Amino acid sequence: MSSSKKFINIGIVAHVDAGKTSITELMLYKSGIIRSLGSVDKGTSQTDWLAVERQRGISVRSASTSFKWNNININLIDTPGHVDFSSEVERTLRALDCAILVISAVEGVQAHTETLWNALKKIDIPTILFVNKIDRIGADTEAVVTDIKKELTPHIVCLQSVDNEGDSDANINKIFSPENINEIVREIIINNDEVLMDKYFNEESISFSTLNSSLKDQIHKRQLFPVLFGSTKFKIGIDELLEVITEFMPTANGDILKPLSGIIFKVEHDKTIGRIASVRLFNGSIKNRENVLIVTQNKEEKISQIRKLQGQKFEDIGELMAGDTAAICGLSSVKAGDIIGSYEGINENVSLNTALLTVKISPENNGHFSALVRAMNILTDEDPQIDLLWLKDERELHIKIMGLIQLEILETILLDRFNLKFEFGKPTVIYKETPSKSGYAYEEYTMPKPCWAVVRFKIDAGERGSGIVYKSEVGVNEIATRYQQEIERSIPLALKQGIHGWELTDVIITLVGGEHHNLHSRAGDFMVATPMAIMKCIKEIGTKLLEPMLKFKIKAPETTLGKIASSLTVQRAEFGNPQISDGNFTLSGIIPLASSMDYSTKLSSLSGGKAKFSTKFSGYRECPIELGEITEFRGISPLDRAKYILKARKAIQ
Repeated sequence: MSSSKKFINIGIVAHVDAGKTSITELMLYKSGIIRSLGSVDKGTSQTDWLAVERQRGISVRSASTSFKWNNININLIDTPGHVDFSSEVERTLRALDCAILVISAVEGVQAHTETLWNALKKIDIPTILFVNKIDRIGADTEAVVTDIKKELTPHIVCLQSVDNEGDSDANINKIFSPENINEIVREIIINNDEVLMDKYFNEESISFSTLNSSLKDQIHKRQLFPVLFGSTKFKIGIDELLEVITEFMPTANGDILKPLSGIIFKVEHDKTIGRIASVRLFNGSIKNRENVLIVTQNKEEKISQIRKLQGQKFEDIGELMAGDTAAICGLSSVKAGDIIGSYEGINENVSLNTALLTVKISPENNGHFSALVRAMNILTDEDPQIDLLWLKDERELHIKIMGLIQLEILETILLDRFNLKFEFGKPTVIYKETPSKSGYAYEEYTMPKPCWAVVRFKIDAGERGSGIVYKSEVGVNEIATRYQQEIERSIPLALKQGIHGWELTDVIITLVGGEHHNLHSRAGDFMVATPMAIMKCIKEIGTKLLEPMLKFKIKAPETTLGKIASSLTVQRAEFGNPQISDGNFTLSGIIPLASSMDYSTKLSSLSGGKAKFSTKFSGYRECPIELGEITEFRGISPLDRAKYILKARKAIQ
């Protein structure tokens, strides 16, 4: 049974500076939630409320807001556009029913636009393409539409035409209405619908309402994607965008009678209330003071309050129903990305980007180390991809980051929120390791008693990009189920650091033998034995070093081609033949991250600032040891068997 209210959970995504937050602001204004418009540039927009967002004029966290249009409840999530904050977008996508992908009428489809489109395609949600900034000098909507067809999808339908683009007099015309049915739009709708095709060939009349109904069905099924145009600067196209959202986008279809299922897509910390978790509920319902199961932690916690944000005002709504989103208070250990109730109906996880840099972080004042650890633990709960590594013995903190902008933002957040000043080490590229060949791993952990864990693994190299694959060929009579579960949980931990100090990947680990003891085996014994066995084998068979590679695209004047191609060769890049058009060339290929971190600066110098350089993560590939980087093992290595066992048994700190 669905809720009596209709909800549309829609996200707004884009490459940075395409105008997402301004669109959100205008929607809140036109729906009556706010009385005056804020400005991204002036730092007064509703959804950019962090101090750093107001200072920088960019979104670094997703922000939820709710309003009504045409009597439908719209839950809108504004997401960061900068690639360094992709993890925020990843979690948001899992909470959506549909999306708006914003594209600049000047810049067109950019690298991150493609990444976002591919993610929306993977989770199969209907999407509106909104081409913003039609008033800007250089706006070329025809070129953008061609770009969309080439780079994203040919299955689009433009529901508007544009007049006077590139000028303050720019405007839009509706070309699909009962009074005005554009012939191209009509043909696109009919071509995708067999029933309408039959009517067309039989020369039967096809009404607007029939075409409209078919278009709605095709949009829901992702057979067609509506393209709209506008200008946030001149408030053009926002009413029309809202009309298309309520007319053509799917409403949430959650069932309040089904078992509870929901996703925590954002976590914030309030000094008074504690953790505030933004949740999208897919099924079931929850009320204040009820206990909920956090599936990903296998833990129950009590809800103290359920709050709904409208503009910047919170309302305690008391109960959250399937299909809706709200902020939950009282879940003291919840983290961003956690699942509550069950996994049923929740969108699959998608990866937009990968943290490719690691950096050491230290307090400016050594007496503030504990405070920095506490602050970083809070920030890691809000963004688990930071992947905080705390080495207590060495008094070191290491984090993973997407890029240098993220570091700058992190510095501001730590100062504003926690009054902490700190120093970063030099960012290091995150290399990985993979087995050089196959081998067998064996370990008997039977002393000192009481303990008993015997394991034997076969270790093979996996295909590039396959990650970690684990399987067991051992029966429960040899190793009981609970101990095999211990082994499986310990595999990722055992592979965190290889013989060159980097995480192992593209590896297949098969449990082929071992035994437990009915009297002497204890909980945790197999979690001690597994890393010791694996590391011994890895040392024997050796590993290859892998480095992260980026896909790149360069657009620059043809006269600079020779210099740029030569510089790319020096950076160990691989590229194909250039495409030349209108005095410019386009060059695509792959380049190591390690040699290209400051390449955009070099490229600007080589081209007199006229080159455009875009990159996105491609994958890992083998790298000669001498061209990569080796790091020391952090902590106590499983290869130091005696010390490792003492540490595991808490005999030493």
